[in-house]
Amino acid sequence: MGHNTRITIIGSGTCVPRLDRSACAVLVETGRAKILLDLGPGTIRRLLEYGVTIFELSHILLSHFHPDHTSELAPLLFATKYPDGNARRQRLDVIGGPGLRSFYRGLQAAYGQWIELPQEQLAIIEMEIAVTESLKFDDFHVTARPMNHRPESLAYRIQVNRRFSMVYSGDTDECQALAELADGTDLLICESAMPDQQKVPGHLTPSLAGAVASRAKAKRLVLTHLYPPCDAVDIVKQAHSTYKGPVIVAEDLMSFCF
Repeated sequence: MGHNTRITIIGSGTCVPRLDRSACAVLVETGRAKILLDLGPGTIRRLLEYGVTIFELSHILLSHFHPDHTSELAPLLFATKYPDGNARRQRLDVIGGPGLRSFYRGLQAAYGQWIELPQEQLAIIEMEIAVTESLKFDDFHVTARPMNHRPESLAYRIQVNRRFSMVYSGDTDECQALAELADGTDLLICESAMPDQQKVPGHLTPSLAGAVASRAKAKRLVLTHLYPPCDAVDIVKQAHSTYKGPVIVAEDLMSFCF
């Protein structure tokens, strides 16, 4: 593939503090773009472990505004100002669903000028989404669909040329829109918060994630956003009950190249 797209699981966990699983986050590198999907606790440090600094990020896509998906946005913006704010050479686009501008204003109310960057360094892009919305950038385009979790919740499909796509579910319960968004995708990174027998509202299980992948005819399924009970269960087997393709349990710093 001309672009050499690389997908890395930066964090595979949840709000539960763990050394082995940072909060759920994914990095997509393609062309000149470095796209970070979500940034909860531990994300910036994991990025450094992987070898990417905050100044290299070109886009941040927020699936929703819960702390385990957004809490390092303020530290990232604050760190961008050190020592003199000149390390960032390109604009950072922060993209999210309805309410993103209000969410950012709330952070400004708490932190003031410490997280305010010059206009050429930061753009807050709120997707006023009804059903589907797409944004086109130089190296990729992104399509978003509302999910069944929070009013602002979005899943994202990143398309590189016509040859590669990946989908990140964010947090969601059962939702037909996720299978539609993931139609034929090369890589579906899907939340699978709890084992089948411990389903909780607002989240999927391995067999439900498998059913999405199956309906979408996704080429590969990665289970992520894993709460501790998932460690004690064969969640790959549960996903295979509804999906016959390859299933991978996400681990921090695991990469896929296309």
